[in-house]
Amino acid sequence: MEPRLETIAEKKLVGKRIRTSFSVNRTFELWSNFMPRRKEIQNVIGTERYSIQIYEPLFFRKFDQNKEFEKWATVEVTDFDAVPDGMEKFILIKGLYAVFLYHGAASEAAPTFQYILGTWLPNSGYKLDDRPHFEVLGEKYNNEDPNSEEEIWLPIKGK
Repeated sequence: MEPRLETIAEKKLVGKRIRTSFSVNRTFELWSNFMPRRKEIQNVIGTERYSIQIYEPLFFRKFDQNKEFEKWATVEVTDFDAVPDGMEKFILIKGLYAVFLYHGAASEAAPTFQYILGTWLPNSGYKLDDRPHFEVLGEKYNNEDPNSEEEIWLPIKGK
C-alpha cells in the first residue's frame, strides 16, 4: 500500500469535537450528534466530511490505548460567518500529508493504521509531523459496508 503525497492548503472547517481514546472509542457518539445537525452549517464546500484527530506530540511513541485525544466531526466551509450554536470552528493548517486509500468497514481499519504507522512510516523518508491526522469521508464512504472507501491523511515531514 503506497500513498500519494499531497500538500494541502489551509482549510476552514466547522463541526463538533469530543475527547476519546482507542479503548473507550466515542466516535459513534460524536458522529451521531453531528450528522443530524450538519445541514445547519452554511457555506459548505463539497460533500466530504472530515474526521480529525489531534494527538499529543509523543502519542505514538509511548502508545497507550487508554490515553485520550481530541476527535472532530467536520465539514469544510468558505468562511466562519455563521457557525451554528453548539458547533465550533477549526482551521486545518497547510502541510504535507501521506494519503492512503482504505477500502472496507471502519471497524476493520486497525490493521491498516498499524501498517501505516508501524511499517510504511519507519521505512519511508518521513516522520510524523505535529499536525492533525484526518480521514476524508467522501461519496463512497459507508461506515461498516465492506465496499466503503475513505482517505487516511497522515501528517508528515522529512526525517
